[in-house]
Amino acid sequence: MSTMASRSRFARFASGTARAAGRPVTFVIAVAVIGIWAASGPLFGYSDTWQLVINTATTIITFLMVFLIQNTQNRDAEAMHIKLDELIRAVKGAQNSLLDLEELEDEELDRIRSRYEDLARQARSRLERLEGAKRGKEHPKR
Repeated sequence: MSTMASRSRFARFASGTARAAGRPVTFVIAVAVIGIWAASGPLFGYSDTWQLVINTATTIITFLMVFLIQNTQNRDAEAMHIKLDELIRAVKGAQNSLLDLEELEDEELDRIRSRYEDLARQARSRLERLEGAKRGKEHPKR
């Protein structure tokens, strides 16, 4: 089954819209629209309606884009979790207990993060001692 065929219409639409929204040409178009709107101010006497048009348009676009981009980010994050879970599962010696960490409560994640931070500090300390010992051998005291 094709990946594109298996994705919902909304998922394809959200992904395509998020991709398009992030392109430089989209930014240039948005700046041009704002420029045209600003330039039309004198034509409309900078009226309340003139201001309301841009406020309403940007609010609606922003509101809808939040949901589209969030959908895309959620799917991307989920795919990344699955890929990382597969790497953890496949690597010999890896901690399978780290699979699906995103499902744990914050307190449990903090406890596990603290454990790995301790391991990292210990590893850096060993590295510094090794580097210090190497420097000592390279430059013997006189």
